[in-house]
Parts: sequence; C-alpha cells; structure tokens
Amino acid sequence: MPNHELSILVFLQLAAILLACRLVGWAARRLGQPQVVGEMIAGVLLGPSLFGLLAPELNGALFPAKSPSMSVLYCAAQIGLALYMFLVGVEFDVHLLRRRARAAASVSIAGMLVPFSLGALLALGLHRDPQLFAAGVSRGEAVLFLGAAMSITAFPMLARIIYERGLTGTSLGTLALAAGSMDDAAAWCVLAFVLASFTGDGGIALLAIGGGAAYALLTLTVVRRALLPLGRRANHTGTLTPTIFVVVLALLMLAAWLTDRIGIYAVFGAFILGVAMPRGRFADELQTRIEPLTTGLLLPLFFVYSGLNTRIDMLDRWALWGLAAVVLAAACLGKFGACWAAARLSGEPNRDALAVGALMNARGLMELIILNIGLERGIITPQLFSVLVMMAILTTLMATPLFHLSRGRAERGERAPTRGPPESPSQIRSRPTRSSNCR
Repeated sequence: MPNHELSILVFLQLAAILLACRLVGWAARRLGQPQVVGEMIAGVLLGPSLFGLLAPELNGALFPAKSPSMSVLYCAAQIGLALYMFLVGVEFDVHLLRRRARAAASVSIAGMLVPFSLGALLALGLHRDPQLFAAGVSRGEAVLFLGAAMSITAFPMLARIIYERGLTGTSLGTLALAAGSMDDAAAWCVLAFVLASFTGDGGIALLAIGGGAAYALLTLTVVRRALLPLGRRANHTGTLTPTIFVVVLALLMLAAWLTDRIGIYAVFGAFILGVAMPRGRFADELQTRIEPLTTGLLLPLFFVYSGLNTRIDMLDRWALWGLAAVVLAAACLGKFGACWAAARLSGEPNRDALAVGALMNARGLMELIILNIGLERGIITPQLFSVLVMMAILTTLMATPLFHLSRGRAERGERAPTRGPPESPSQIRSRPTRSSNCR
C-alpha cells in the first residue's frame, strides 16, 4: 500500500476509533462504568464480534487484517500505554507505599497463589483436550500458562479506574496499585518460564527476572538521585524547559524498550521510571503536558487494537459456555476472594478489603495480551482463547459495580465525578490524604 493511501486509511481509522470510544464510553458512564470499560467494549464492538458480523465488507475495508495500518495502530497504542503508565508512576505515592508494604505484599501473594492454583487444577483436567490446548503442549506448560492467565490483574485498567474514581494518592488506591503491580510482575515472570520451555532456552526467564529486578533497583536509586537536581530547578523556576522535557521522553522510550527487550512488558519500565521522577512542580508539568493527548487519543488505541483481535463468536457450543462459567467462577473465587481475605487478615476494614478484591479481580486487556501471546505461540487454541477472553471481559465489567457496593454511598460522595474533567495534579496533591479507615 502506498504511503499516501496508508495515511488516509489511518486517519479514517482514528476518527472511527475516537468516535466509537466516546460514544460507548458515554453509555458506559451512564451505566456507572468508567470510561476505560467503554473503550474496552468499543474495541470488541468494532472487531469481528459485532461490526464484522453485521457489516463484514465495511469492517474489512475499515480495518483490513493484513494492512500496514494495523501495525501503525499497534505502535501508537504501545506508545500511549507507556505514556499513561509513566503518568501513573509519577502520581504514585512511594511514602504511602512504605506504610502499606506489608498489606500490599499479602494481597499480592494471595492474589497470585490462589488463582494460580485454581488455574493449574483446571489445566490438569483440560490439557489433554486437543480443542483447548495445542498438540505438543506438555502438562507443565499448560499448568504454568493457565495459572498465569488466571492470576493476572489488569494493572493499567486498575490504575485508570483508581484515577477516574479520585483515589490517586489515597491509602486504598496505593494499596491496590502496589498489590496489582507486584501481582502482574510475578505473572509475567511465570509467562517467561512458559516461553522459555518452548524455546528450550532457560536464559529467557533468567533475563526477564534478573534484568527486571536490576532495572527497578537502578532506576529507583541511581536514576532517581540523578534527576533530583532537575526537580529542584523546576521548583525554583516554576517550569520545565523543552530540553528537559524531551530528555524525560527519551528516557521513557528507553525504559519501555529495555523492559520489553528483556521479557518484562514495557508498561513496567514506564511505571517504574515514573515513580523515580522528582515530585512537585516537575511532576505537575509532566502531567499537564503529557496527559491530554495520551488519554484522549493514544490510550484508546490500545484498548481498541486488542478488541479488534477478539472473537467472542468462537463460543459456539454449550460445552464451551459451561467451561466459561467454570473458569469465571474459579477466577472470581481465586482473585476476589483471596485478595479480600488477605486484606482483612492485614487489618483492613471489611469495606476496603472488598474494594481491593473488586479492583484486583479485573483482568482487562493485560489478560488479552497474555492470551494473544499464548495463541500466537501455539499454546492454546482459539476455543480456549475465546473462553478466557469472556472471563477477562466479565471480571472487568464486575470491577466497578462491586467496588461501588463495597464502598457504599460514602465513597461515591468522596470521589471525583466521573462525568467531569479529571483532577489536575495540583488538585490531587492539595487534597488531604485519606486513610483506609476514612468513611
């Protein structure tokens, strides 16, 4: 396809994506769901599951499967996701995390081990079925993959729900973010072992785990200290120079490249770099400059691109629907139940413990990323892929209603309105920190 025709198609795709996300997002907000859930559903609706069924020719013309435009959308989506997770890291309250480290570790461990065990039990019973696991997949590989898929948390989605609900910087929000980040890091390490078993190269897993730990340590110590003078300068002058802003963006791209290269997903590199950024005016300027274009244009592309690859119509037999129900029940019991119990044992009020369980239970598109990797690498079949996609969508849709039920009317009165503009960083920082016991 000539470059001129490619650009014309990409512009049309972007217009359709933005309008669909805004329309479905509006409907989602009317139903009490955050904008992020609307964007996720919009992606599925624009794909073969609905648009492709109702108007296959128009769908094929707008989103041709093998067109270079899909690669353009993919790259833009990855940039948007990295930028957004960088902003989440910038807003991450490290001092509050230190006070919640024990509870976060408990919730993360429970939210990883219990669903992983349930997923492993399901894999033991299902891995011999050629309609679910591809031929040549060993029992151990099936156990590791399905365990990782069941235990993943929608870290980017969890972060955005927390932001949209006005919980950034609160004790509850930090606990959920910390537990979610630990949870997903562990799940990606397990996935690295699965991929290593297929390649026969154990160095892949060692590089992912060791390299990720080394990157986090160096970024949060050496890089953090090196950036402190820039933060003091920004606080003194009240602004961020164009040169420093470009340097920060270059560091972000390098961080995303490095963590993706070593086998840990790029969002973790972006998030950890964001945590290392100086606070105060420096962080406020980053938020002001990066956020509007990221949340308005680039981030929706991530959700829509993943939705375009989802085929709900693959659930064409009652047996698969029954399996989907079992998988959903195991996912909710393992994630929601385990995280709630761990939070309660850590001393959290029941209302906050239920809220943490509801947030951690959402799988979102991080789950879809893992499932697409499994499908592309020949670990699972399209049928099991579709079953797990249904689980990811339903657990994500549950998150906000369960969160509202757990927090009650008091929390709905506290949080920022979902239909209004997001709070600015200065508004968030000037707001008093709310403890987990706040009613």
